[in-house]
Amino acid sequence: MRHDIMIVGNGEIGENGRVAAAKADFIIRFNECRSYAASSCRTDVVAVCNTGRPGKRMAEADEWRNLPAVRDTVEIWSARDPALFREMREPLAQTHPDLDDFCDDYTDAFDRFCKMSSKQHVVIDRAIHAFADEAISALAPPSYVVPSTGLIAIVETLRRFPSADIALTGFNHTGWAGHPFSAERQIVDQYVAAGSLIRYDA
Repeated sequence: MRHDIMIVGNGEIGENGRVAAAKADFIIRFNECRSYAASSCRTDVVAVCNTGRPGKRMAEADEWRNLPAVRDTVEIWSARDPALFREMREPLAQTHPDLDDFCDDYTDAFDRFCKMSSKQHVVIDRAIHAFADEAISALAPPSYVVPSTGLIAIVETLRRFPSADIALTGFNHTGWAGHPFSAERQIVDQYVAAGSLIRYDA
């Protein structure tokens, strides 16, 4: 089956997901694009975590800028609204003092990179983050810090392309404990059940 948009996470990709990605008209990947080797077709967007240690690691590394997917992409989406994360710094210092660099912002560095490499830089609006938080809260999850970049990009894609045929693969919904992955899986399952997304599991 051919899809307008394929959202390719960094988890395991099965053969069906690889074939579907190869046929898609528009591909969204994430951060270091770790699943690129398993689906090395086109890349149109790389959605990045533009704050904290991941943001610093990518923004300051020639190695990241020279990744094939990053080199070839047309757009970089910064998933974290800088103003929102500035507001989060003080509350997080009280609840999670170990995350003292979590709100450090590297959006300007990604913007400079995009200007130098003729790419479009999109900063996803904080309203998308608020929408994701509301959807997560409705599922009464355990305490968490923030939604994942993956969920933010999924919600943004559905908002930005309301008429598109959208599929995803490479989403295992596991990783850093500060993301509410169990609730995020349920939200994606709801989108799939509603016909808004098609999921290709490994």
